[in-house]
Amino acid sequence: MKILETHIVPAISEEIRLQEYAVSVFTTIQTRSGLKKAIKKGLLLIDGQKASTADWIKEGQKIDLLQPEFPMKKIFKLDLEVLFEDEHIAVVHKPAGFPTSGNFFKTIENALPHNLSRSKEIDALPYPLPAHRLDNPTAGILLCAKTRNSLIKLQQDFAEKKIAKIYFALVHGKLENDLNLDSEIEEKPATTLVKPQKFFKIFNDSYTLVEAKPLTGKTHQIRIHLSRNGHPIVGDKIYGIKENDYFKNKNLFLFSGGIYFSHPVTKIEMNLKLELPKRFRNLSNYRVY
Repeated sequence: MKILETHIVPAISEEIRLQEYAVSVFTTIQTRSGLKKAIKKGLLLIDGQKASTADWIKEGQKIDLLQPEFPMKKIFKLDLEVLFEDEHIAVVHKPAGFPTSGNFFKTIENALPHNLSRSKEIDALPYPLPAHRLDNPTAGILLCAKTRNSLIKLQQDFAEKKIAKIYFALVHGKLENDLNLDSEIEEKPATTLVKPQKFFKIFNDSYTLVEAKPLTGKTHQIRIHLSRNGHPIVGDKIYGIKENDYFKNKNLFLFSGGIYFSHPVTKIEMNLKLELPKRFRNLSNYRVY
């Protein structure tokens, strides 16, 4: 196995076990649980020998952290639009009709190595990974990580609501006021902010283009909240209504159009947006005001 990092133990004032000492010396291991897993997998060596959690650290020892071996990944050769990429993260435009990840071959995760370069950083992931997910029928911005530390930081930022995602949806009915939808999903708190943007009249039926900001990240959250409010998203085959006339057999009108976050390494504020898809723009002929 390839050695990722090497550390020489300096003079130490007191006895300390490996599992307590090494968590502070390797950049690619940030937590005590991560260190224990690495030791259990045989990825830490002391003076060339596999280490254990019971080992005591001594001055002058050489501690090596090995790179784990990963199975070859089957690459799905789907071309994606890359909106941003550096050695740490990437942002891609996910097309509708593909799951973000899962036990399938044709996933966006399996397409990332086809579109993104492998990071040259010491904590590089074997292949890029999505930092969050978009539903199968939802297109738009997907944030990905290329290093372990970036993935951890992005997931923490999502959990702490430091990353803002902006969605656009076409819903049934005329929704004239801003909404704060906060009904529970699977008995857990969920909040979505909704703002009307444009109104349409198509075959005597009213529709509203809305901007939706999920403050939590529950599965199908925006779709569920809008449906419960009496304004289901057009083309939603799970939470919507049967579509007729213009929207018959149309796909889900939900699009991830913007994301705002702090870069996990450079700390630069990132603000990325996408133009609404053509099927949204084509509705302009039916706009009321």
